[in-house]
Amino acid sequence: MAADRVGMVWARSTAGVIGADGGMPWHVPEDLAHFRQVTGDATVVMGRRTWESLPSRFRPLPGRRNVVLTRDPSWRADGAEVVHDLRAALDGSGGSDGSDGPGGSVWVIGGGQVYAAALDLADRVSETVIDLDVPGDTVAPSLDGAAGWSLVDEGSWQESRVDGTRFRFLEWRRRA
Repeated sequence: MAADRVGMVWARSTAGVIGADGGMPWHVPEDLAHFRQVTGDATVVMGRRTWESLPSRFRPLPGRRNVVLTRDPSWRADGAEVVHDLRAALDGSGGSDGSDGPGGSVWVIGGGQVYAAALDLADRVSETVIDLDVPGDTVAPSLDGAAGWSLVDEGSWQESRVDGTRFRFLEWRRRA
């Protein structure tokens, strides 16, 4: 059964950085809470490196069907379905455990290569902009001015309760 909707969710710096050395170069608890709210009880699809970057106590991400995309046919992940094809990951078929998946909402949660591959298949993006200029080795796709995408909610700037870092939530939709 195919997913009803495919979304992507990420946090990025003002320059587009989403990762550095296998991790996020900031800690904004409000963004983590937003991520949990957005992905809810949906299927989350991620690349192998994103899976490995999650702290072990959070693998698999609780309350969600975890699907890991990898090119390595022998790689396994306790608590997650392993697939070797993006379309199989998004439609819920082809899991290494033989399951067909429940359909419903699917959220791509990283990393950069998976976002780039899924961009043409997604219909929405939930993006957190972190008002920092940080170095990094992984960037998010740019949707501003991208063909087919419209910004439908430009959230107001907020400050993190931890250290005052400014952030805001943006919602994008694919134009019909």
